[in-house]
Amino acid sequence: MEIKEIQELIRFVSKSGVSEVEIEKEGFKIHIKTGSTMPGSPVYAIAPAPAPVAPMAPALAPATTTAAEPALAKSNTAVSPTPSGTVVKAPMVGTFYRSAGPDKEAFVKVGDKVQQGQTLCIIEAMKLFNEIEAEFGGTVMEILAENAAPVEFDQPLFVIAQS
Repeated sequence: MEIKEIQELIRFVSKSGVSEVEIEKEGFKIHIKTGSTMPGSPVYAIAPAPAPVAPMAPALAPATTTAAEPALAKSNTAVSPTPSGTVVKAPMVGTFYRSAGPDKEAFVKVGDKVQQGQTLCIIEAMKLFNEIEAEFGGTVMEILAENAAPVEFDQPLFVIAQS
């Protein structure tokens, strides 16, 4: 394989969204990885949640017509009050980790002040560990996901009060 072919392959892999490619041909083997495991690669971050998200939850309770409605509405507000801050959501499906390893300290805790670009957590997707960074500075108000638990795309992970 010539250098031009390798360069074309690298460009194709980076544009296609594929995270890893391995090719073996006539005694020649090439392995190309993209994603947050490479230095200088883009790190996935999330945008602040739109303001209308918070009012939608209370609006859903009056729509139900069951006899358990008042008790349900009271228990929901007592257990999970409406967050007062910006919700940081998962940019991908994967496994949520609060630290870099089981014996390591958590990246952030409730009450910590974070700066833009600071790592909040890791989401493992297809054996790739993606660092999720803060898009703005503020104070961590809540951590909504459980360590080592699966998370869905767009699932709320943190509530951060912007500073």
